[in-house]
Amino acid sequence: MKFSLSLFVILAATAATAQTPLFERFFENKTLRVDYFHTGTATTEFVGLDQVYEEGAWAGSRKDLIDTLNRGKYLVKVFDVETNQLIYSRGFASIYGEWETTQEARDEKVRTFHESVLLPFSKKPVQVVLAKRDKWMHFQDIFSTVIDPSSRFVNREKRGRAFKVVNLLENGPPHQKVDFLLLGDGYSKDDMGKFRKDAQRWREVILRTSPFKENAGKLNIRAIEVISEDSGIDEPRKNLWKNTALGTSYNSFDSPRYVLTYENRTIRDIAAAAPYDFIYIMTNANRYGGGGIYQLYATGHTIEENPDLEWQLEYMITHEFGHSFAGLGDEYYSSSISYLDFYASGVEPWEANVTALLDPAELKWHSFTEENTPLPTPWSKAFFDSLEAVRRTWDRSKPGYYEKWDKLRVQQLEKMQQTEHYGKVGAFEGAGYSSAGLYRPAVDCRMFSRSLVPYDPVCSAAIREVINFYAE
Repeated sequence: MKFSLSLFVILAATAATAQTPLFERFFENKTLRVDYFHTGTATTEFVGLDQVYEEGAWAGSRKDLIDTLNRGKYLVKVFDVETNQLIYSRGFASIYGEWETTQEARDEKVRTFHESVLLPFSKKPVQVVLAKRDKWMHFQDIFSTVIDPSSRFVNREKRGRAFKVVNLLENGPPHQKVDFLLLGDGYSKDDMGKFRKDAQRWREVILRTSPFKENAGKLNIRAIEVISEDSGIDEPRKNLWKNTALGTSYNSFDSPRYVLTYENRTIRDIAAAAPYDFIYIMTNANRYGGGGIYQLYATGHTIEENPDLEWQLEYMITHEFGHSFAGLGDEYYSSSISYLDFYASGVEPWEANVTALLDPAELKWHSFTEENTPLPTPWSKAFFDSLEAVRRTWDRSKPGYYEKWDKLRVQQLEKMQQTEHYGKVGAFEGAGYSSAGLYRPAVDCRMFSRSLVPYDPVCSAAIREVINFYAE
């Protein structure tokens, strides 16, 4: 009888533990920030631990701890050391992951980038593993370290500088909502009035754009009033250099309009003042340019000198945020880029809105296509390409370039709208920087053309999936 009672107690305790939510069993309501250095070339790659930090309340979901979205070139996995149980994972992309596809990396020039992963703060020692997709899109482990959260090697200094945090939209606790954080770069103390207006415009753009609009109740939006010494950001091709808080710059990867910053540690230290899931950096700049990397950040200019091009600011916000928020791929293929073989031939990309169409019968977005839609799906590609060939002869630095591009775009759009399958989901050739061999879901989309055309159904669904994954 004694043995039976003991066994009952053990079984009851085991059952109770099994029913305890994963977050409560393994994590505290704090954030574990793991910083590391990512070094290499196109053919070699090394990851080295830098520093581990304890930060504020965990902003991510406490329910969806294991990644089911399957997006990103990299994956961070967290295992409980005692049981070897996977207790957290999240896919992401990185600057290094893009840079390794450039000519500089192919020329075996070694570069180092500073990166971070944010994890819920574990109660006991954990093994943190970084994995990377191989040529065939399978994740292979590239780095592993054990972290004891009670260790003296965990930096517990309070992160976050003395910049003002502003709530622009608050619908509930951070762990129950999707938390957007706006940072400004190139805003001096005298520019704070403009920063506040730019932040309000960003909020308005997001809340009127589907599918964010329909899910507004699941969002929180905050901004940090980051003050820089100088107004504006670096423009290396013009030999213009600004002392800014976040170090954003045009000409990233030697691409004139690509705006990134390599100051990851600074960004993370400043952002630590507020709970966040996704970061958007508004640059106090008047030249078209931005960028977006999945789960890292997005950037975008905030000034249009030509009132007729004011719509470009809205396009920039939503296009680049589509990259960083939902991992959407670029659907265009005619603009100049610095990447070489960004997508491996004969391999299905991980992005939700780009396909190699290796098996038309198993199209990744088949649930959105009508039964009689041909795959590949014909469209006015020859006409589109002929006008793009004309555009490439124009001098981008000359005044009026974007005005001329807009007129050309109208011609392209009118022709595309005459396509039999316009407004339908299919597999339209030309996507992911490749004119042939890669396909997009629709003739036109916010991820395809520089316009305010809506996200296509596939991109919209991908955005909703992320919203629902983070919002409880």
